[in-house]
Amino acid sequence: MVSIVLPSVILMKLSGPEDLGASGALMAALAFPLGWGIFELIKYRKFNFIALLGLISVLLTGGIGLFELDTKWLAIKEAAIPAIIGIAVLGSTFTRYPLIRALLYNREIMDVDKIKDRLEEKNSTALFEKRLLNATYLLAGTFLFSAIMNFLLVKWLVTSPTGSEEFNEQLGLLTLYSYPVIAIPSMLMMIGIFYYLWRTIHDLTGLKLEEVVSPKVANK
Repeated sequence: MVSIVLPSVILMKLSGPEDLGASGALMAALAFPLGWGIFELIKYRKFNFIALLGLISVLLTGGIGLFELDTKWLAIKEAAIPAIIGIAVLGSTFTRYPLIRALLYNREIMDVDKIKDRLEEKNSTALFEKRLLNATYLLAGTFLFSAIMNFLLVKWLVTSPTGSEEFNEQLGLLTLYSYPVIAIPSMLMMIGIFYYLWRTIHDLTGLKLEEVVSPKVANK
């Protein structure tokens, strides 16, 4: 509602000169996801790299619209955000803290300590790390998919000059279309990666799903 539905309705229905106008509607629409992002940042008091990129993305969209820049910059921006995350995921494989651990294999989702102990018992730690690396490549692939689809979707839907009522309407359509075309497929890919990770843990440790998930998740 906050990030997709309300902004889309405002952009498509209230951008006319008799309503909020193109600039007013754009600022009102972007205020919802921006305000929600800031609220969550203050509420949880945690620095989140991906959430920060999301806030930057909203601000850049507003800047492109309000300064009436060429729509090619919108396409570049929409592709750049997931591309940056994908590159960060790949780059993290060369560090001690691959991002797959922060996104999927973490204590909020899985009982990492139990899994680690069982892997050591069965001398499977090295094989698990290898498969975890494969999962990292798959995760980077989901962001590559998102970057390509974002770019193509902008090119297809947004054809009017920035700062116009038509641009706002097309931006609203872009927001709506991005959910079934990009967000849902990406979510299914993430579920597939999680399943691959769980099957790997199950094969190497013998633990069942209810034994693998974090106690926090299980209690919910």
